[in-house]
Amino acid sequence: MTTATGGIRLRHEFEYRYVGLTTKTARVRLRQHVKVASEGRKTPFYDWLRKQNASELAVDELDWIEGLDALGTAEIDWIAYLRLEGDRLLNLSEGGLGPTGVVWTDEMREAARIRSTGRKGLSRLGEAAPFYGKSHSAEQKKKWSRERRGQNAGQTNPNFGKFGLEHPSFGHVMPEESRRALSEQRTGAGNPNYGRTASAETKAKMSAVRKGVPMPSSRRSAHTRHHTNKGVTKDTCQYCIEDAAKLTMSEERDSHHE
Repeated sequence: MTTATGGIRLRHEFEYRYVGLTTKTARVRLRQHVKVASEGRKTPFYDWLRKQNASELAVDELDWIEGLDALGTAEIDWIAYLRLEGDRLLNLSEGGLGPTGVVWTDEMREAARIRSTGRKGLSRLGEAAPFYGKSHSAEQKKKWSRERRGQNAGQTNPNFGKFGLEHPSFGHVMPEESRRALSEQRTGAGNPNYGRTASAETKAKMSAVRKGVPMPSSRRSAHTRHHTNKGVTKDTCQYCIEDAAKLTMSEERDSHHE
């Protein structure tokens, strides 16, 4: 696949304001950027693009490269080089394929909040969505799978090694209303595994993976491990109910003897 790295600037200036990769021609990609900007997307680059006259925009093809992996590397190199030269690039990241690893500062978040305040929604749901009722072909799905494999795994994951307060999801608790909605969506026919049965091969793999791993041998031992030992009581657990009944009987006997 032949790909390109393009730099966008104003015709009367030699300073690039944005560098991006594309599998199309640079001119086609520029037209796409202008269209997205006109639809109201909020990023520093699109905010800048909306302020310019389309006829004053220019795009230069900085590189022609074979293969996506090499293209991602080329984009990173061009962004680093142009920033070193003093070009005020509006790219949010350092470039490349897959997760960019961008960690937003408080100032960036506040600026994004201000830009999006009062913005009209662009979401189109149901039949109004352009892809409503359609499905990507198996060939397209396999292509994406090959291109993205390993891009968000291990150290390439932006949140790799982040725990506790450092993790962006720390302290987040899903509202009870959302929990119920998800539960209803995934119950019965809504469950992706509804009506499916694991094959003998899959069962054998699951058995091999779990072999030697300590697991509760019964519901009673599971109750002891997850409820009794942690001081947790659940109304839906038969053993919690039994333990509560025994405790009540014991207290009644003690009070009677007194």
